[in-house]
This record gives sequence, structure tokens and C-alpha cells, in this order.
Amino acid sequence: MLRSLATSIQCHEMKRKSPRSKETATKPKTHDEYLAHVSADKRAALQKLRRAIKAAAPDAEECISYQLPAFRVNGKFLVAYGAAANHCAFYPGSVLTDLKGELRNYDTSKGTLRFPPEKTLPVALVRRLVKLRMVEKKKTNS
Repeated sequence: MLRSLATSIQCHEMKRKSPRSKETATKPKTHDEYLAHVSADKRAALQKLRRAIKAAAPDAEECISYQLPAFRVNGKFLVAYGAAANHCAFYPGSVLTDLKGELRNYDTSKGTLRFPPEKTLPVALVRRLVKLRMVEKKKTNS
């Protein structure tokens, strides 16, 4: 019993000191800080996505939500984007179901559109998704 307690304490100490732990990891505070820590190919793809979002929603404010670069309008979450190990992702929420047919060639799941960094999302598609999301947000705020 004493031995398992000692092992448990050691594991806890290792978790606390782990460079990947939440306590020691630096969380991005801006979109630029987030993008500075992703690979060059993903950064280029995400910067293009960021520009498309800004063009579609010029009044949207940049923020960080759940450690991802996001945009909000009137203080409410609009969309987000991010990078994972093997892909980039755009998070426009439930409006993906509105364009199900157009998105059949993409890897999607509930509220998420994944794409390889070398095959960026078309600006027109991003614009449509952002505009649909803004309409959806207006309906829920009315």
C-alpha cells in the first residue's frame, strides 16, 4: 500500500512538471500568437482562412475561445479555426448542415470542417458559411 501511494505521488508530481501540462503551457492570447506556433504550411492556410472570415464579417472581433482563434459579433461566438496534427479545421457550427451537398468532398463532423493545409478552403465557401452563421446568430438573438 505504501509503495502504491509513493508511485501515485510520483505520477502526480510528473504530471505537474510536464511541459505539456496546462499549468506550464503558454496559452495564446491573440490570433498571431496562435499562428506563430503552427507549422508554416498550416499557418499559410489558416491566414488565408482568417482573411476570408474578416472579409465576410468585417465587424467581427478577433478573440481566443477554447485556446483557438475565434471571431465574435456583439460579444457572441461566431466561428473559429485551428490546426491539428494532420489537418486544419474551420468551426462554423451547425450551418454546415445547410451546405451538406457542397461539402460532401470534405471531412466534416458536427460543426467542424477539416481540410489539408495544401488544399485550402475556397474563399467563396468560407464567405457563405460565415454569412449563414451570421444569419443564424441574428435569429437566435431576436
